[in-house]
Amino acid sequence: MDFTITEEQQTIRELASQILGDACTDDYQNEFDRSNEAFDRALWKQLAESNLLGTALPEAVDGMGMGMSEFSALFEEQGRVLAQVPLGPVLVQAALPIAQFGSDAQRQALLPGLISGSHWIVGALQEANGDAAAPATKADAQGLTGQKVAVAVADGAHRLLVSATTDNGGTGLFLVDPTGPGVEIEAGVSTTRRPAYRVTLQNAPGEALAGDGAEGALRWTLQRARAAIAATTLGVASEALRRTATYLTERKQFGKPIGTFQGVALRSADGYIDLECMRTTLWQALHTLDAGRDAEAEVAVAKWWACRGGQRVVHSAQHLHGGIGVDTEYPIHRFFLWAKALEIELGGASQTRQTLGQHLATA
Repeated sequence: MDFTITEEQQTIRELASQILGDACTDDYQNEFDRSNEAFDRALWKQLAESNLLGTALPEAVDGMGMGMSEFSALFEEQGRVLAQVPLGPVLVQAALPIAQFGSDAQRQALLPGLISGSHWIVGALQEANGDAAAPATKADAQGLTGQKVAVAVADGAHRLLVSATTDNGGTGLFLVDPTGPGVEIEAGVSTTRRPAYRVTLQNAPGEALAGDGAEGALRWTLQRARAAIAATTLGVASEALRRTATYLTERKQFGKPIGTFQGVALRSADGYIDLECMRTTLWQALHTLDAGRDAEAEVAVAKWWACRGGQRVVHSAQHLHGGIGVDTEYPIHRFFLWAKALEIELGGASQTRQTLGQHLATA
């Protein structure tokens, strides 16, 4: 495994950092929290104009044709500034599987417009029972029937990409018109204060991804989606710890910065160790994915570290800030909320550990 940061990876990171960092200040976040917007459309347009939305999508549909290692830099930078845009649900849970498993007609009809920002398609993979790998949603000759929860930006989406169990006991991904018959969308609010939708399907028409290998599309997609979640969590936790370290050098008790107290220093050091474990396991997962190998175990390890290590870091960050850490308008609290939402997305720590155990038992 090569840990060297390539020129392409550094370029993507710097461009994403500039665009997202310039837009997402703390004052902006507080203002956006008071809005009723599902996501920042102006920022989404900037990302489209820079072609960052097409980082890992094929050049044939106007993308840049890069891999998950380059793509992950975009998600990590999103986590650092808590950018209010649906990168994972749109780009990884929908666009990537369409590019990989869709027919030529499906790719050409859907992906250029997504990359340019003229429309978006969102993945609907999360089940109410929490097991995204074995969808309770069913697909048969009458259509799709079931319920998806915590679906981002479903209202206004051009299409939903819905996972379902088929008649033969396998799984598939299906394009569904959110305004079509048999589709009901109910708005809610997520932990991050953004809308999260419940999508109920009753014999809803669905168009299966029609390219080669589509039977394995859900497994392939979940691996990349969970890696993207781990990358975003790494960004969230990294910035939370950086802000905490700054606070600990400025806040004084008994005439000394509280960061010099042994208990505080040890807890901060534990956070740093967690971050490095999160980073190393994420890189291993990304390396395996980009090598074209099955990465079930590597992604599960990275996701588990993102769940457990990420929670320890943001919990310590909030605790070390004292009473101000629970102020809902103070920035550090927002990092805690994001980490919690990312932790449970597509499987929390316990479920991820179970997935890893099942994989190891059958390997």
